[in-house]
Amino acid sequence: MTLQRHWQVYETFRLRFEATANSAAEQERDPRLRGLSVSKRQFERWYGGAVKTRPYPDQCRVLEAMFGVGVDQLLAPAPVGPAHADTPSYVVPPPRPVPALLPPERATALPVGGPSNSEPRFDAGTTELERQVTMAARRALRFTAMAEGSSIGAETLGQIHDEVRRLTVAYPKLALPTLLGDLVEVQDLTFRLLEHGRVKPLQARELYLLAGITSGMLAKASHDLGNPSAAMMQARTAFVCADNADHHAMRAWVRSLQSLISYWAGRPGEAAEYAALGQSVAGDVHGTTSVWLACLSARAHSLLGDGEATRTAIQRAEDARAAVEPDGLDAFGGIMTFPVPRQLYYVAEATVQLGQDAPLGESQSEAAVAAYRSATEDEWAFGDQAGAQTDLALARIARGEIEGAAEAVRPVLDLPVEQRNFGIVSSAQRVHAALRGDGRRSGSGAAAGLREEIEAFTATPTSVLLR
Repeated sequence: MTLQRHWQVYETFRLRFEATANSAAEQERDPRLRGLSVSKRQFERWYGGAVKTRPYPDQCRVLEAMFGVGVDQLLAPAPVGPAHADTPSYVVPPPRPVPALLPPERATALPVGGPSNSEPRFDAGTTELERQVTMAARRALRFTAMAEGSSIGAETLGQIHDEVRRLTVAYPKLALPTLLGDLVEVQDLTFRLLEHGRVKPLQARELYLLAGITSGMLAKASHDLGNPSAAMMQARTAFVCADNADHHAMRAWVRSLQSLISYWAGRPGEAAEYAALGQSVAGDVHGTTSVWLACLSARAHSLLGDGEATRTAIQRAEDARAAVEPDGLDAFGGIMTFPVPRQLYYVAEATVQLGQDAPLGESQSEAAVAAYRSATEDEWAFGDQAGAQTDLALARIARGEIEGAAEAVRPVLDLPVEQRNFGIVSSAQRVHAALRGDGRRSGSGAAAGLREEIEAFTATPTSVLLR
């Protein structure tokens, strides 16, 4: 069937798969399908007929939407009959019209550090109309900032606010290479306006907040590319902006981000200290950042092996959730808020890492995975869902269930290179280490095969795309 539709080339198939997934996400109002892709290795397994297990349920849904037949029929061995050199190993049903699918809305990607008036770079799935519309929008934003002269007007602030909100919502859902250029450009614009514009006090506070949020996202981007030094530099800039905006919730949010960076850099003590600093500056902050801080504290203390502090922090997170009153940061959505599925993921990770109650860790990980499978569009994040899957794999390894661990981590290993950020790769490496450390089964065929797959997966992180 792929031959009939001329989709036998991986890049062509991937673009059609992603377009179908995004279209299905809109039609079915299911955010889990948005941004879903397929790795080259997985495509080759499907195309070559080397399919030992049924694809992940969401992948099945996309395949069935693409080809119009059930996935079992699609991936079944071809019936015995006269051999033909062009016959694939799939059942080929009668051809059907290919649905007219518009490609998903895609953000542009500018060269890192490039000038703000650089021409955007687009991926292969972007239509010419999308190119023109996106370039015109970028040009309009720059022109508005210039046309209002040395003083910053309401239109410029409004446009920057809208752009920042678009990026905060998109960050957890889209691969970093599609967003990085826009983040760099918006940060540069806010910095230039603050440095050279004539800003009224109230405008300055808002502009500093927007600059802080953008710098915070670039700190997360640096972290996602495996550069904790650059991440901390951007985070400190974000904190200075929060100070200048005199925004308590933003100060707490940046401390949360610094805790996250330290945690993944292998400095749990520092991560716990940043979480405590965030709680000390939170004051009357009752948004979801208060829940994030408590969950970060739980994860950090679990790595330190402090069970009492971990459980206390988990309870503090539950108390904070019960008292949440969404604030101005939550209104931005996306990366600026901390939804319930993410809390479940952090709690599961803390419990699994603590290692004192394997059955509880597994049940909590299953709850986190289920929460992401039923998450709303505003709650869903591909990185956190991957983290929940790897935690479930770790919990199953602890109970000696290698096949169950392989099933849990499979959706992660099928992620394309664009989505293999530092946190996801690090989580996969934890699974690899756990398999190697399981002396009873580390030499089994299943464990060895899974380790090899993880090694191949972690060898090509997202950062290779930006070198």
